[in-house]
Amino acid sequence: MRSILRSLSWLPVLAATVLLSGCGYNRIQTLDEATKSGWSEVLNQYQRRADLIPNLVNTVKGFAAQEQAVLIGVTEARAKATQVKVDANNPDSLKQFQASQGELSGALSRLMVVVEKYPELKSDQNFRDLQSQLEGTENRITVARNRYIQTIQDYNIQVRQFPGNLTAMMFGYKVKPNFTVENEATISKPPTVDFGAPAPAKPTG
Repeated sequence: MRSILRSLSWLPVLAATVLLSGCGYNRIQTLDEATKSGWSEVLNQYQRRADLIPNLVNTVKGFAAQEQAVLIGVTEARAKATQVKVDANNPDSLKQFQASQGELSGALSRLMVVVEKYPELKSDQNFRDLQSQLEGTENRITVARNRYIQTIQDYNIQVRQFPGNLTAMMFGYKVKPNFTVENEATISKPPTVDFGAPAPAKPTG
């Protein structure tokens, strides 16, 4: 008799497990974890880019110290982007993060335009290595960002569609904000760049 009662005691647990599985609870858990993992990878790649910038700025400065406005612009944009405390579940926070990363991308683009004026810099091995690393990082950012966008889409579909929406409502899972262009940051110390005195003008005539 006791063995029978013991067996029956498992029935509520078994029923709850079947019910949760059937209503998409496990699927929501899987997708939610995928969004967290995807977001971490996005942050890692943006941080990788931020870590390259101080050396890049110093290398360019060595050949083009007179381009202070552009160099300072990159440094300030980098500092701003890495100081944004982003909450991926908060649309306003995510928008602020996107904006700061977009400003940094623009500053880097302007820096690369300036580089075209300095053949010696373009031929410098250290600069070429940094440029190659930066290009590779930009590609990794794109891949990580696109994967994250897809995981958010999959998750949001699950918590919106029936019967998953009922399960999501019951357990407090809500639709997550997404982004389409720029993204994420972690807190890091802004670079210290000493630009020194501007390079003397070349004599004419």
